[in-house]
Amino acid sequence: MQKANKSTGKRLGNMIKIQEPSRPWEIVHMDWVTGLLPGGDRSYNACLVIVDRFSKTPIFLPCHKDDFAMDTALLIWNIVVSWTCILTNITSERDPKFTSAL
Repeated sequence: MQKANKSTGKRLGNMIKIQEPSRPWEIVHMDWVTGLLPGGDRSYNACLVIVDRFSKTPIFLPCHKDDFAMDTALLIWNIVVSWTCILTNITSERDPKFTSAL
C-alpha cells in the first residue's frame, strides 16, 4: 500500500464561480494560440482568441507572440470594444504577459 505524497507543485487558489452573462459581449474569455508560422504583411506569429460567453461567438485577432500587455489591451480596445461594447469581465489563463507584473 502506497502513502499519498505531498504535493510538490505550486499551491493553487480556490476556484471561483464565473457569473453567467445576461447579454452578449458582457463577459468574454481570451487565450493565445502561439507557435504559428509568421504570416501576413506584419509577420504575425500568434493569434488572440476572444470568445463571448453568452453567444459562444469567437473573434480571432492576429498578433505577435512577444506583444506586451499594453499591446494586447490596445488590440482589444480598438477591435473588440469598437465592434461590441465595453466588456465588464474578461477571464484568461495565467499568461506570464499579465501575471509577471504582480
